[in-house]
Amino acid sequence: MAKGVFERTKPHLNIGTIGHVDHGKTSLTAAITKVLALKG
Repeated sequence: MAKGVFERTKPHLNIGTIGHVDHGKTSLTAAITKVLALKG
């Protein structure tokens, strides 16, 4: 059975974070994700 063509309808962005352990990368990523989710 053939699969349909996937059509991306939302903008797609990959963001990489670098830095030393315990310098807040996870907290920063969580804050950005929360703000963007609330924004819609």
